[in-house]
Amino acid sequence: MNENIALLGFVEIISSLSCGIAILFITYRILRIFAKKRLQLEENNLAFNILTMGVLISVGIIVSGVIQPILDSFRLLSQTDIEKTELILQFLGYGGLYIMIAFVSALLVVFIGIYIYANMTSLSELEELKKNNIGVAIVLVAIILTLSLMTSNGIILIIESIIPYPELPVSIH
Repeated sequence: MNENIALLGFVEIISSLSCGIAILFITYRILRIFAKKRLQLEENNLAFNILTMGVLISVGIIVSGVIQPILDSFRLLSQTDIEKTELILQFLGYGGLYIMIAFVSALLVVFIGIYIYANMTSLSELEELKKNNIGVAIVLVAIILTLSLMTSNGIILIIESIIPYPELPVSIH
């Protein structure tokens, strides 16, 4: 049995679950605070709940895209001569950085999507959400999800660009 691969699997499961739960919780709390303070929305507003669902999926799509770069980073780190404890700490450090970048990027995509839709129409989207206009919520979700799908690869490339790849020897033929 390859201990490094088994360790990688265990660390990935634990870190994915914990980070996924934390990120979704933070995103949900941010949206709830926004709904209460900015929109003065009641708890049972279906339109805002639809928007919340779309935002959570959007954030999940973008953040889940960084799992492979995190694993690549761990594989590179595991091929060095460091101890397992230091390996896990470095993995969590790099993973945390990558996830933070993806999370902030996801929130930017969400807010850009809402901003674009708000400027494309003569409607006041926030007022329509207050009025429980489900159609506006669905269109906002479609825009946010589309932008998330279209930008996730670019965000992943940015994250991959900061992976600490080892220096490779130059071969002369």
